[in-house]
Amino acid sequence: MARVCSVSGAAPTSGRFYKRRGMARRKGGAGSKIVGKTLRVIKPNLQRVKIIDANGTIKYAWVSARMLKAGKVTKAPKASQKRAIAAAKKA
Repeated sequence: MARVCSVSGAAPTSGRFYKRRGMARRKGGAGSKIVGKTLRVIKPNLQRVKIIDANGTIKYAWVSARMLKAGKVTKAPKASQKRAIAAAKKA
């Protein structure tokens, strides 16, 4: 499935956007009222990154920014870094 985090399973969820009108009671008003409810889609912040999976294979996957920041995914090295490692092994 597209647009689903391959680590956490985060997917788009539905929600509502509430339109409010009026001043809050604590600010001296009569209270704020909800005058409109619109359906909306809340999407996770997904990034398409090259990762190394559990088998050690390199592949592209959709991963949420939260999982990247938490360090739950090991990103694959850049091609230039792979060439440098291969050259160092030969020498």
